[in-house]
Amino acid sequence: MSPRTPVFLLKTRSIPGDAYEELFSTPADDGFDFEPIFVPVLEHRFDEVGMATVRNLLRDHLIGRAQGSSYGGLVFTSQRAVEAFSALVQDGRDRDGWLDLHDIPVYSVGPATTRALKAAPQDTPLQIFGEHTGNGEDLARFIVEHYTEWYKDRASRPPLLFLVGEQRRDIIPRVLAASSILIDEVVVYGTGVMQSFKGDFEQLLQGTADRPLRWIVVFSPTGCDSMLSALGLLDENADRAKPMPPGRRTYIATIGPTTRDYLVKKFACAPDVCSEQPTPEGVRKGIAHYSRPVQ
Repeated sequence: MSPRTPVFLLKTRSIPGDAYEELFSTPADDGFDFEPIFVPVLEHRFDEVGMATVRNLLRDHLIGRAQGSSYGGLVFTSQRAVEAFSALVQDGRDRDGWLDLHDIPVYSVGPATTRALKAAPQDTPLQIFGEHTGNGEDLARFIVEHYTEWYKDRASRPPLLFLVGEQRRDIIPRVLAASSILIDEVVVYGTGVMQSFKGDFEQLLQGTADRPLRWIVVFSPTGCDSMLSALGLLDENADRAKPMPPGRRTYIATIGPTTRDYLVKKFACAPDVCSEQPTPEGVRKGIAHYSRPVQ
């Protein structure tokens, strides 16, 4: 029996390197020897209408600092949106070489999204801001201050372009609107639960049934019902979670309060840990603090 503690990361492994894999694969002072195991939950597809909208804006040089541009900055809060943007950038470079965005601010919600943006194909590096914020509300408040200063020489600020998925929160548009900063959302990708997720997860659970302790890290409300069902915790009739069994060895952590609140409100299932920071370090710290020897 392996002494390592499985940590099921309900996400797709980031390429070329994943910060969660790196951190949970490395022994630390907390004394735990974790085994990170990725279980992809979501499948993504580009939204062709949104992609065409952004493609035309880039081709016609309507995103930039120059007078007459439709947008004066970009906002990203997900790696999937960055993937869509990178695909458009590469396509434009291959065909026309029509992209130059070095003179505008590009706002990113955290380190993972920022790393993806830095890898986007650019002759001149993007000017990326907001990596330190970590969540949408903090990023929005940072944008208000930073964007106002960036265009302080203008009588009015140009709108921002926000590349988003079908499912997103409205916190950034609301905060910016309260400060009279216009922002347009363009859906560039859609998200759904992978058909194979539940079966894949059940097999992994069976393969680690002999471990004394297991953790599941949930990154999104999407797929929570399949996760609970695979654990045998979902009352299929009432669509609510069953009480946690006594003497259990499997625990649940969420990346932050949005997913925690969804589990509580939708399924009456309170996770054991809600990370104080939506980062690999925050998740590991929460798990290590909570974990205890199983009696």
